[in-house]
Amino acid sequence: MWKFIKEYLPYYKHYKKEIFLAVIGMIMVSASTAAIAYIIKPVLDKIFIEKNEHLLYLLPIGIIIIYFIKGVGRYIQTYYVTYIGEDVVRQIRDKFLNYILTFDMDYFKKTHSGELVSRIINDINRIQSAISHDLANFIRDILMALFLLGVVIYQSPKLAFFAIIIMPLIIYPIGKIAKKLKNLSKQSQAKTADLNKHLSEIFKNIETIKAYNAKIFEYEKFKEENLKYLKINLKTIRTSALLNPILELMNATVAAIVIIVGGHEVITGQMSVGAFFSFMTALFMMTEPIKRASNTYSNLQNAIAANERLKEIFHLKPQIVSGDKKLDNIEKIEFKNVSLKYGNNTALQNITYTAEKPVKVGLVGDSGGGKSSFVSLIMRFYDPSSGEILINGENMKRYSLEDLREKIAYIPQNVHIFNDTIAANVAYGKEIDEEKVKNALKKANLLEFVESLPEGINTVLLENGSNLSGGQKQRIAIARALYKDPDVLILDEATSALDNKSEAVIMDAINNLKDMIVFIIAHRLHTIDNADEILVFKNGQIVCKGKKEDLLEKCEEFKKLYQKSY
Repeated sequence: MWKFIKEYLPYYKHYKKEIFLAVIGMIMVSASTAAIAYIIKPVLDKIFIEKNEHLLYLLPIGIIIIYFIKGVGRYIQTYYVTYIGEDVVRQIRDKFLNYILTFDMDYFKKTHSGELVSRIINDINRIQSAISHDLANFIRDILMALFLLGVVIYQSPKLAFFAIIIMPLIIYPIGKIAKKLKNLSKQSQAKTADLNKHLSEIFKNIETIKAYNAKIFEYEKFKEENLKYLKINLKTIRTSALLNPILELMNATVAAIVIIVGGHEVITGQMSVGAFFSFMTALFMMTEPIKRASNTYSNLQNAIAANERLKEIFHLKPQIVSGDKKLDNIEKIEFKNVSLKYGNNTALQNITYTAEKPVKVGLVGDSGGGKSSFVSLIMRFYDPSSGEILINGENMKRYSLEDLREKIAYIPQNVHIFNDTIAANVAYGKEIDEEKVKNALKKANLLEFVESLPEGINTVLLENGSNLSGGQKQRIAIARALYKDPDVLILDEATSALDNKSEAVIMDAINNLKDMIVFIIAHRLHTIDNADEILVFKNGQIVCKGKKEDLLEKCEEFKKLYQKSY
């Protein structure tokens, strides 16, 4: 546990004032609790036995003051502890997402989005409780136990010895239970991630589920996972529930010994009735914070397990590392004997090609031929397994990754629309210039439609653009790319969902772009009729390249593709 606390100590250095006030609140609560136990002695001895009428009116006022101080202290502690915990968790979430976003595309392809959501929400929520309330309550309860222990020792050191000697016996079962709870918590968090993954898949693929009448199939799969989650949680509850009976048995044993020894001292006159009852009150009150501290210690195992899951992510390092050289513009892209492997699968082999401004390059070939892998290397979504790619004559790895991607606009086949305004979608990641947004929409042949909407460019698009047609979504993506004013434009079958008329208008706009390198991955070959050069891919290689007319005459592979397309 101390290792866990030590890891999060650096976060607390910015909250010195808040921590000071929170500790003052804890001391007020702990000291007033001890004062309540101590005041039992004068109440019994001075009022009920010695009949002191003066104290009869003073002590009740003292009790009210003590409880007022305790209430103020609890309020101060609760507010500042919660504030610190919430703000620290905000920082952890920010740091976690910022770190994950540096990972390579390969990581996101292999890791389910539900797993990442579970870690950033559920796991960090478990840590939140620990670093705020649990940790503060643990410290407060330890302070409270120490103050009450002071009362116990003050009233009778002899009785205190008999009470305290049994306390170490409690540590062993607490340690064993805590260790088991930590392992169960890890299993529970992993199962929570599984549930998130399954739910994410259900909601993302709801059309397919309904189309194939797979509702019962998916429901049964989820029900099975949910039952496993329940069993782990029940096992956790059973283990956690052992703690209180063990503590209560220990407390009863202590109480029995103290009653025998203390009762004998009261009978023989070595101890007053008030002192004995003050001792017993403090002792019994002391068992509560000890019990709460023990339960908190067990609860902290959830946070420790969650923290270990987070550290698994923080120990990962991205393979695509940014260079530090500034890139102002892209004039030329060269592939030199480039190969790319995904695990044991070869996506590209020995690719050598040069594209220099201004040029429009068409990429064609059967599915799996290597077209998308080729453009992914330009974006540095992946790095070559061998060979090198040069930008303006220099290895692209030396350039700033942010600068590189700033100069390239990529339009994927699967368009991503954000739950935001049309303007924000077009100007994604940049400040919104309304005139520039409208100009980009005009080039994408969508401005007329957008201006017909009541809110115009300020119309909010639903999740994944569900209030747009497929063609409209693709035109939003094209406008987004053109708004960026890039040096390199990559279209990965970006016009495939458009009707022929809309596609022709957009291709005219693209064909009119000046001073740019354009790569067009095409399934419908008429979209690259005006390409300066066409690359024909097959089995990860460029088997032919040239203009359309030359390829129709000399390239058998292109002829086959052309015949399929028409």
